[in-house]
Amino acid sequence: MNRQDLGRKFARLATDAVLRSPRLWRLFRPLMRKQFDAIAGSWDELRSPEHLAPYEAALAAVDPAPARALDLGTGTGAGAFAIALRFPRTEVVGVDLAGAMLAQARRKTPPELAERVRFENGDASALPFADGSFELVAHANMIPFFDEFSRVLAPGGQAMFAFSFGPETPIYVTPERLKEELGRRGFAEFAEFAAGQGTALLARKEIGA
Repeated sequence: MNRQDLGRKFARLATDAVLRSPRLWRLFRPLMRKQFDAIAGSWDELRSPEHLAPYEAALAAVDPAPARALDLGTGTGAGAFAIALRFPRTEVVGVDLAGAMLAQARRKTPPELAERVRFENGDASALPFADGSFELVAHANMIPFFDEFSRVLAPGGQAMFAFSFGPETPIYVTPERLKEELGRRGFAEFAEFAAGQGTALLARKEIGA
């Protein structure tokens, strides 16, 4: 088994474990950071050309345009750039645990987006943002930390989850599990999407939640 296959298996193991018990994240976090730092230089070459298709499909349904958007697990920034291109007035923050990934994202930032897109090193389980800071929180192939992204999402805002290869994605959460967790936290208006080889889910945080 090659390193790439081992990485996929580890990502699936970590996802399943953290969904069962979020406290286990502290054990997986340093290993995940090391894994993604190691592949940052070749990450874009490893990605399928269609890897953002479900992300883009869900993004097209976001309404209204957010004033501020957060792309969690941004990697080399593809999702953050997609948001900024879709919504020309939106301020976008991309957060990732792996500093080497963020270095690539900053290097790739188009000059025309530099004033609206920035990248910060951070842990999605403990975000350095105030409550209700964003109108959109997006995840692409990312373990969701439900309480934390719900906290930083403004009432009426939308949360988005995209998985490039559907159930075959190493980091994957079923739509049923997402709806269950989100419903308990005051989300509604669920919409599912299929595009390319992947799937996505969009949900709105209700006013007062």
